[in-house]
Amino acid sequence: MARIEVPMPQMGESIAEGTVSKWLKQVGDEVQRDEPLLEISTDKVDAEIPSPNAGVLVEILVEEGATVEVGTPIAVIETEKAAAAGAAAPSTPPAEAKPEPQAAAAPPQAAPAPAPAAAPANGREETAEERLRRRSTPLVRKIAEEHGVDIAQIEGTGSGGRVTKNDIMAFLEQRAAAPAGNAGQATAAPARPAAPAAPSAPKPSGGAVVGVDQFWETFYGQVRHPEFPAREGDRVEPMDRIRRLTADHMVRAKRIAPHVHSFIEIDFTSIDRVRKANAARWEQQGVKVSYTAFVAWAVAQVLPEYPMVNATVSGDNLLYRGDINIGMAVDLNPGLIVPVVKNADELNLMGIARRINDLAARARERKLKPDEIQGATFSITNPGVLGTIVGMPVIPEGTAAILGTGAIEKRAVVVTADGMDTIAIRKRAFFSLGYDHRIVDGADAARFLSRLKELLENFPEEA
Repeated sequence: MARIEVPMPQMGESIAEGTVSKWLKQVGDEVQRDEPLLEISTDKVDAEIPSPNAGVLVEILVEEGATVEVGTPIAVIETEKAAAAGAAAPSTPPAEAKPEPQAAAAPPQAAPAPAPAAAPANGREETAEERLRRRSTPLVRKIAEEHGVDIAQIEGTGSGGRVTKNDIMAFLEQRAAAPAGNAGQATAAPARPAAPAAPSAPKPSGGAVVGVDQFWETFYGQVRHPEFPAREGDRVEPMDRIRRLTADHMVRAKRIAPHVHSFIEIDFTSIDRVRKANAARWEQQGVKVSYTAFVAWAVAQVLPEYPMVNATVSGDNLLYRGDINIGMAVDLNPGLIVPVVKNADELNLMGIARRINDLAARARERKLKPDEIQGATFSITNPGVLGTIVGMPVIPEGTAAILGTGAIEKRAVVVTADGMDTIAIRKRAFFSLGYDHRIVDGADAARFLSRLKELLENFPEEA
């Protein structure tokens, strides 16, 4: 008997969960392979998920509006062969029905959990709840293995009793806080010998020592926002998905990367000259070339010269990215999304302008594909379009720097020509570079900004 579980898909390397937005098929409906089965929302992007096999949708495990971790089973499909077998079942004696042993053997093969959570040893058939509990995400199983925890001991709060990351982290906190010899259920699982606590390990208000490893796992992982009492006249409104994800990402980004910002002023006289000379040609080709396109093109040319700015810290390693993928922040009003111009260094000015215009338009229409917001190695945000003189943006997770462009305004400046100083009216803007000081030094940032200034203020006629 072939029963195919449909898991919540991994829509990007940094996405850990997804929300079922809408089921396009109902229980009992026939589906074809690659036919849209449901819509999900993951990290600001809506996407249709195709059926992995042809057959009949026999079970929906996650209802609309529910959010579950990547890898969680969300539906069950019987293949066409299985459906035919099911239709003939009433005329077949129970003793001849052979699908059951196959179904019982399938779970261990589908999810080889590293933690010691095997099927029941008493010979009885494992229940669906027990199978679901053992099929926790790879991250949960990895944490369980590292800490010598049997997942079966933990009471899961996820779908069908599934153990989530929050569940196992809470379990470890309780185990660490329990007095020696009185840890109860938390000590039932075989655990590795505990490392001596560091003298500087942080202590919670209860006085229990928190292990260094556990402290950093909690610090880098789950985000818990403090709660405040509402006063009379206040309006309490739950965060929508975009705001909640943005809040969590910003907190983690500020927790992990030590932010430093450097500033420089850019003269756009050269760019204005290029825009004026090419305006008619660009208009005929139907492309709007904004100031942002010029900046993105210049950034893509400069990044290879400063690989530390196009990198990230990965554990104790420095990860220098081989691609130049520029994230371009788009205002959704309300909300923000950052689609990515992939391989920007391979595009000319017109190519980057087209790509930015296309991504921005589809972002506002909520038509971006999941992979179009993944893989950025550097980001640009433009608060100047709304009049902001200069900003200090937060560095996105997994990158080392972000460029903020301020408003381009006419200013009276001193211009030196032929040894003479004169006052002239020029279009200028302040740029800020936010960078991760673990990998980018202040001198590196200064050199990067100086090179960017040089390229923008002497923009080539053909780019």
